[in-house]
Amino acid sequence: MKDLLLIAAFALAGAVSAGLLGAAALRFVRHRSVAVSLTVVAAVTVTAMFAGTLAVAQAMFLSPHDLYVVTTVVAMASVVSLLTALLLGRWVVARSRALTAAARDFGADGDFLAPVGVSTAELADLSRELAATSAKLAESRARERALESSRRELVAWISHDLRTPLAGLRAMSEALEDGVVPDPARYHRRILAEVDRLNVMVGDLFELSRIHAGALTLVPSRMSVYDLVDEALAGADPLARAHGVRLVGGRVDQAPLEVDGKEMTRALANLLVNAIRHTPADGTVAVDAARRDDHVVVSVTDGCGGIPPEDLSRVFDTGWRGTRARTPPAGAGLGLAIVRGIVEAHAGRAEVHNVKGGCRFEVTLPVPTG
Repeated sequence: MKDLLLIAAFALAGAVSAGLLGAAALRFVRHRSVAVSLTVVAAVTVTAMFAGTLAVAQAMFLSPHDLYVVTTVVAMASVVSLLTALLLGRWVVARSRALTAAARDFGADGDFLAPVGVSTAELADLSRELAATSAKLAESRARERALESSRRELVAWISHDLRTPLAGLRAMSEALEDGVVPDPARYHRRILAEVDRLNVMVGDLFELSRIHAGALTLVPSRMSVYDLVDEALAGADPLARAHGVRLVGGRVDQAPLEVDGKEMTRALANLLVNAIRHTPADGTVAVDAARRDDHVVVSVTDGCGGIPPEDLSRVFDTGWRGTRARTPPAGAGLGLAIVRGIVEAHAGRAEVHNVKGGCRFEVTLPVPTG
């Protein structure tokens, strides 16, 4: 037993000495290739075994011939182990170079990183993660380009929409100043109408800027969806009568909502105004509210004839209004963008679907718990 402990002590001393030297070597090459690190690790293992074996052999007082045989065997095993470690390291490096080459242009505009075929589990996981990140980056870049394009269109459209009434106001005010107007009262009414239109446009721009800046402050309160729909219908009734459109309140389920009444009423009013303006005279605009599990869906159905399928995804975009004509009836194209912003600020979503004879806008809002 004592001899066994002595042998173990000698072996441990040799292995520890080699391990300390190996740790120092690993620290020295920590910024080098993984092949070098693997070779050092293998060398540490082999050296620890070699040192322990020699220490034990010396302690056992082997004959010179036996000591030579043991040393030769251990040396051959060490050489094979080091060569194997070196080849393994070069193999890992070769596999990682493909991933490095693919990731070199990662994030460049228009480039998409596909998963690289590597057999090492860790490198394969890294490849998949980089591919997933690349996909997210591509989606984010696409959204950014779409948003930037929308901003440019909005600036151009709003500039035109503001310039047209301002030019009319200037012409009418100059005509009034020169006294060449046969009916000044008519011009005054036109000026007042243009000022009201400009005021609405500026108000929409201010509301949209608050939404985009994240500065829309909500003051939520508990209210019934019935009261919300009733208030929106009452506000849109004069416009519906002026356009000869029937405004119908359909099925409205009783359900509580935790919303900012002012902002949500504005969102529904924008939907109703949009529906009324795109529904021909003698048409019908219907409002419904149905509870579905833990959500309430408020829908506005019009008689616009439907929206082209390729335009459905753009309906709530800023500045979009389904036509290139920048005429007053078309509006500034901000109303539906405001609807989406207000609804999403309430943790809801706004959608549009084509139905027979028109389209249906749906606002889905969560029902408060408790």
